[in-house]
Amino acid sequence: MRLKDKVAIVTGGAKGIGQCVAQLFSSEGAKVIAVDMGELAYSDPNVEFYKLDVSDSAACKGFFEYATGKHPKIDILVNNAGITRDALTRKMSDEQWAQVIDVNLNALFYVTRHFGPFMQTAGGGSIINISSVVGEYGNIGQANYAATKSAIFGLTKTWAKEFAMKNGNVRVNAISPGYVMTDILKTVPQELLDKFAAQTMLGRLGQPEEVAQAVLFLAGDESAYITGHTLSVNGGMRL
Repeated sequence: MRLKDKVAIVTGGAKGIGQCVAQLFSSEGAKVIAVDMGELAYSDPNVEFYKLDVSDSAACKGFFEYATGKHPKIDILVNNAGITRDALTRKMSDEQWAQVIDVNLNALFYVTRHFGPFMQTAGGGSIINISSVVGEYGNIGQANYAATKSAIFGLTKTWAKEFAMKNGNVRVNAISPGYVMTDILKTVPQELLDKFAAQTMLGRLGQPEEVAQAVLFLAGDESAYITGHTLSVNGGMRL
C-alpha cells in the first residue's frame, strides 16, 4: 500500500497506459480521478471517472476546482493524455498539427498550471509527465508528435525548478516509454512491430503495466530525492 490515503489524477486514464496506472495506484491504496474523453474501459471502486477535454483551457480550470473542492490535497498528477495524427511533414495538414499540439502539449500546460502551484502551496506532491522515445530520437511521419514529446523534457525541468521554490517540495519527473503494446501499436503491421522489437536490447516490445510500474516508483516515497529527471522505459532501445 505504497500510496495509502493519497489522491492521484491521471489524464488519459480510460485505457492503455493510463488505465494501468490508475488501477495500479488504486491497488496501492490511492484514490484516483481518471480523466478522459472516453468512458473507462474498466471498473474500480477507487477510480472515479471525470469526462474532460484536456485541450480546453476553461474546462481544465473547472476540473481543477472540482478536484480540489472534493480533495483538500492532491498528491500525484500523471500527465498521460496523448494522441497521434501521423503524416509526412509535406502532407501534414494544419488540423493534424494543431490537434496533436493541443492534446499533447497545450493540455499539459492547462492542467499543470493549476495543480502544480496548488501542490506547491500544500507543501508537496509528485508530477509525472509521459513523454516518448519519439521525443528523444524523432520518427518519420510524426513531426507533430515528436515536437510535443520533446517539449515535455523542457517543461519537466522547468516545473521541477518552479514548483520546488519556497519549500514547495513538488517533484516533477518524466517517463519516456519505448514502443509499448497499446491500442495505437495494435494497428501497426506485424513486420514493423518485429523491427521495433529487434531495436531493443531485450528483444521485445513493452507492456503498459511495465510503464505503470515506473510511474508508481516516481509517484511514491521511494523516489523522494529524484526530480527533474527523465526515466527511459524502452527495453534498451538506442543503446
